[in-house]
Amino acid sequence: MAAQTNVYTGSNGVLTLANEDTPEGNDAKVIIEFEEMQTVGRVTGVEVHVMTDLQEYHEVGRRHATSLHPGNIHISGRIERAHINGGLLFLLLGQGARSTAVAEPYVQPTFTMVLTMQDPAFPANKAALEIKGVKLQSWNFTMPEEDFVMENVTFRALTVRVVGGVSSGGGPTVAEAPAFPAATA
Repeated sequence: MAAQTNVYTGSNGVLTLANEDTPEGNDAKVIIEFEEMQTVGRVTGVEVHVMTDLQEYHEVGRRHATSLHPGNIHISGRIERAHINGGLLFLLLGQGARSTAVAEPYVQPTFTMVLTMQDPAFPANKAALEIKGVKLQSWNFTMPEEDFVMENVTFRALTVRVVGGVSSGGGPTVAEAPAFPAATA
């Protein structure tokens, strides 16, 4: 595998949204298409966090752990956007953000985010993350006296995977992954 030596800046990044094939995804599709948010513009400060709960096992008489056991995986993040049109608020509240009251219960939209970084100087190389099962957790906006008005969202997700890679000889980009050993029973 060739070493990935490119570095990226925020200007190399693109955030796209897609719906999922569920009732929650259907509501997200309506919002994404209505607000024309397939590619989210005016985005800055994107963060994706993946955390795993590790449990330490300590033996009597030892100060250091003798083993670590994997636990739950938590995927979360935040996005700042210098544009307020209600799209992100709708993705948080779904039908609850409408100007007229809607009878409850209604679903909270779920969608997929793809964060892609591609350097124009090396178009064959790109890095991308696909984050699925995304639900927005909070939304706020700030209106400072002498700075840009920003809306901010935090999110939680079910899965994250690497989908970007390096193309070989100008062909399609493929996600490179390590060859893990086969699991034994």
